[in-house]
Amino acid sequence: MPLCTKLPDDLQEFDVIIAGGGLAGCVVAGRLAEADPKLSILVIEQGPNNYGMPEVVHPALYPRNLFPSSKITLFWQGNESPQLAGRHPIVPSGGTLGGGSAINWMVYTRGQRSDFDTWNAPGWSANEILPFMKKFETYHGRGEKEHHGDSGPINISKGTHTAKRAEDSFIKAVADAGYPEVVDLQNLDSNNGVERYLRYVGPNGRRQDAAHRFLHPKLQSGEYPNLHVLVEKQVIKVLTDDNKRAVGVEYQTNPGFMPNPEFKAAGYTSPRTVRAKKMVIVSAGANGTPLILERSGIGDAKVLEKAGVSVVEDLPGVGNDYQDHHLTLYAYRTDLSPRDTINGFADGRFDIHEAIRHNDELLGTNAMDAQGKFRPTEEEVEALGPEFKKAWDRDFKDAPDRPLMIMAMYLCYYGDHSNLPDGAEYVSMANWTTYPYSRGHIHITGPKMNDPIDFDVGWLKDPGDVDIKKHIWAYKISREIWRRMSIFRGELASSHPAFAADSKAAVIEKADGPVSQDAPRIEYTEEDDKAIEQKVREILSTTWHSLGTCKMMPREKTGVVDPDLNVHGIKGLKLADLSVPPQNVGANTGGTAFVVGEKAADIFIRELGLGQAQAKL
Repeated sequence: MPLCTKLPDDLQEFDVIIAGGGLAGCVVAGRLAEADPKLSILVIEQGPNNYGMPEVVHPALYPRNLFPSSKITLFWQGNESPQLAGRHPIVPSGGTLGGGSAINWMVYTRGQRSDFDTWNAPGWSANEILPFMKKFETYHGRGEKEHHGDSGPINISKGTHTAKRAEDSFIKAVADAGYPEVVDLQNLDSNNGVERYLRYVGPNGRRQDAAHRFLHPKLQSGEYPNLHVLVEKQVIKVLTDDNKRAVGVEYQTNPGFMPNPEFKAAGYTSPRTVRAKKMVIVSAGANGTPLILERSGIGDAKVLEKAGVSVVEDLPGVGNDYQDHHLTLYAYRTDLSPRDTINGFADGRFDIHEAIRHNDELLGTNAMDAQGKFRPTEEEVEALGPEFKKAWDRDFKDAPDRPLMIMAMYLCYYGDHSNLPDGAEYVSMANWTTYPYSRGHIHITGPKMNDPIDFDVGWLKDPGDVDIKKHIWAYKISREIWRRMSIFRGELASSHPAFAADSKAAVIEKADGPVSQDAPRIEYTEEDDKAIEQKVREILSTTWHSLGTCKMMPREKTGVVDPDLNVHGIKGLKLADLSVPPQNVGANTGGTAFVVGEKAADIFIRELGLGQAQAKL
């Protein structure tokens, strides 16, 4: 069977092993199979087969992937953080075939031109990357065709449902605030405006995850007998020979898919090995990949020795410089109808089984109809203080395509619906920083899969508190926008800062309608700013955009891979996922993961001598 939970005894060696069946891993596997169906490929995925899963294929059900009971999401618990009001932050990531693309919010955004150019890696500049962006797309949106693809496996559209009144309300209020509507905010150059969201959702209302679009059709066609996918198996480490060449992997059954609950806690199972004749590719994501490398003896010698792992290659960059586009969410009361939001799928008002049976068009939306990329005015930069201005002048002032924040309207409430004060539809405003200064790390503490992880998300630890100043600015701007939206009917007090009752910034819990367009902006005192900062520290969360833990840089600059994705010092070992970008991108990172997968596949196809690669077309 091409897709299985146990390898046949006579199938223990492959040309290529891909450790991780996430987004980029699926792209790489699919493209390698297309290049040469005779090439034997094994994808090892620690989670289950995602084919046809309702919470995967129906976009509106994605909030269910955040439920702690989800079997297709990994929940990485970070170390306790004083910067986050003493919390242990949780970072979800894809825990099934297709990885993040199977569970995420399906937001179609691209990085900016300067993002890729600042990677300073041959072959990875914006102009060199654009063909790969277009390669995976079939774009159904507005904008110039030269910027988008028209024949790729991933459809990008509005899906089957748009809450038009809410979308128009947001677009108008943002434009009135000085951020105009842009026809195509994702052409690598547009910025400082708002757009009507597109999604990784097909016109038929189905999620466009990498497994369903790159792998499943091949596995089911019978035309790729040498493409194999092994699910519910965790890669423990990469095996290397005496010449530091990757020759295979060691793996075990994921205890979460074993019948005895005790196994999950104990991590008890029997390791097995499988050999690779030509190449091992690790594609386990920015959280999983550095841990596999470290268990393999590849990483900072001090970390490895402390964890009791023999050093194969001392690479201090492994697991360091962790980044995430950290997020704050604020809830607003609206006059929207239940079918303008997807709250009914989360709180039980809508019958999910009936909706699926009748192919309800509301299932074909991610409830994110509008968003923007935003920069502050020079006056606002000055008001944020000298530390912020120093960072702004260095990293943003002369790079007009770089947004400071992305702010988006999400027509869903991400909280306990039973605690809402009335029957109105509450929805969310999401503000997240595009280029965080905060850095963290993720490391092993022992050689086994069930040893604790040392995971410091690093959020809000940056010198000068620049990141928290971004969130304070974004809260003030987005709140002014929301109060002027025609659908505005109040603010959910529990999700907003605890302003004093006599403050001019006090929360409006219920309103008959929006404030007038010419109403003055809210005046915030120093105490109000402290209240905003405290709330940010209490609620700051993840965008699921983990990145940069095995950077594509020279090893003397704490890099882990070169521009051809070779792990420094190890032969035959490649990385292909979001661990490799050396700098962040001003966008949701799903699109960047697709690009990394396409570019990686092109590199591997060329090196393996499998026909023509993209660069030669």
